[in-house]
Amino acid sequence: MNREGLRIFTGNGNRELALEICAELGMPLGAAYVGRFPDGEVDVKVECDVRGGDIFIIEPTCPPVNENLMELLILTDCVKRASANRVTAVIPYFGYARKDRKDEGRVPITAKLVANLITKAGADRVLTVDLHAAQIQGFFDIPVDHLYARTVLLPVVRRMNLKDPVVVAPDVGASKLTRAWAKAINAGMAIVDKRRITGDKTEVENMVGEVEGHDVLVVDDLVATGGSLADAARVAKERGAGRVVVAVTHAVLVGNGKEKLQESCAEKILITDTIPHDRGSLPPKFEVVSVAPLLARAIERIHRSESVSYLFQAEI
Repeated sequence: MNREGLRIFTGNGNRELALEICAELGMPLGAAYVGRFPDGEVDVKVECDVRGGDIFIIEPTCPPVNENLMELLILTDCVKRASANRVTAVIPYFGYARKDRKDEGRVPITAKLVANLITKAGADRVLTVDLHAAQIQGFFDIPVDHLYARTVLLPVVRRMNLKDPVVVAPDVGASKLTRAWAKAINAGMAIVDKRRITGDKTEVENMVGEVEGHDVLVVDDLVATGGSLADAARVAKERGAGRVVVAVTHAVLVGNGKEKLQESCAEKILITDTIPHDRGSLPPKFEVVSVAPLLARAIERIHRSESVSYLFQAEI
């Protein structure tokens, strides 16, 4: 393949993933210093020529969110001022996505603000995975390629040979994702009806759908405290489900989230590496599936001005 002008850079958000993507593409990671001044401000210097280049900057805006977001913005500004021809912000996990609308008075639409910042910094295109709210694509005035992690998770799930599976949404908000999964594995679906009491506490009210005698796959785009997924696994078991497997894209895993899922009724917790984790320190039930091959193929197709949607149209 002709990769003339293609350069990939990364900050400190998920350097391991960036290196895996470069390995998939058979090319080196671009040389850049991304450090800090003594007062904590982000300091960046790109150490190779990018003039006229097709630049991809890999940086998830995961915790520490503000640090990683600033690295992305400053790296983008840096290569743009160095006369890069096109800059694509590769954001495996798009932080601040929960605030995608005004659901009450006097609150911000933070996802739109972050989209404006990325565009203003000089990004010409965005590549991301499983946005928490799909409509965030419309917050950008530049092209957004939205990939689905189930493309890499599906082969792992299929190897588990779940018996007459039912895909379960841990809440109503995950129903669209659940429907896509159910179609992909030719399964039924069910939804856990929960009520949010506080920001980190929910109460399960009911389950819509039948899981008795079926193996269950609980899916979601994001897990933070682990409460919703653990509750969904428990409710499925209480209603007669067989094996329970969890598949989630973005493992934020704050507080005792890892422990909560490890102690849940699920036999396996599949997560991706959109957010970095020390795999050796993850509990035994956890398995990390890499999105590097998916992102590498997307980067290659964008560079060649080919269709990116092909990657998920062909997933089944």
